[in-house]
Amino acid sequence: MSGCEARDAKKLVRSPSGLRMVPEHRSARSPFGLDEPPWVPDKECPRCMQCDTKFDFITRKHHCRRCGKCFCDKCCSKKVPLPRMCFVDPVRQCAECALISQKETEFYDKQLKVLMNGATFFVTLGTSDKSELMVCRLSNNQRYLVLDGDSHYEIEILQISTVQILTEGFTPGGGNTRAIGMILQYKVPGSEELTQMKFTASEDFSCNKKLSASWLAAMHKVSKGGKTYRRL
Repeated sequence: MSGCEARDAKKLVRSPSGLRMVPEHRSARSPFGLDEPPWVPDKECPRCMQCDTKFDFITRKHHCRRCGKCFCDKCCSKKVPLPRMCFVDPVRQCAECALISQKETEFYDKQLKVLMNGATFFVTLGTSDKSELMVCRLSNNQRYLVLDGDSHYEIEILQISTVQILTEGFTPGGGNTRAIGMILQYKVPGSEELTQMKFTASEDFSCNKKLSASWLAAMHKVSKGGKTYRRL
């Protein structure tokens, strides 16, 4: 077990919004997670905050689990998975929030799983002319990029400043390209200087090419969605 995963234990907690499976230690929280929002107090929402319908004994009020605002059943009827808040089951969300959560499903079901499964690359540190074959993967708590070979590195996701995907096959008139590597820049804790790593896909096996390309595509998605998915 790597040091960054030594505190991965989780616990089941119940909140007004539903059951959540959360890390026991706050320091182990995923950088892609969201905090539960405070609910708008019932006394402050006499009407639906979407359609302005007045609440009464028949028209009940419901809180969206993602934004915490107050709606009637018609405007807050969808139950959608919300993994960013660690909910065990789909939870009630307003139409706007449900749409956002549905768009995030692919990110959680595909990109994050690909990154956690890992891929093999030749990794070059800084300006060195030597590279090392390493298995690269996202840690189980999604906080670190873990590199294992003869050496071992754990790079905190929130310390990564830039991700540049390297491709080949580009032509001036357009055309297909494929990812063959990436250049990563990050800050080492306690230092303000940037450290650079270059990742190059191994050409040893054709199956590894496909796996590496998928992993790089997922990493590109994470870097592009940084402001959306990461707590800054």
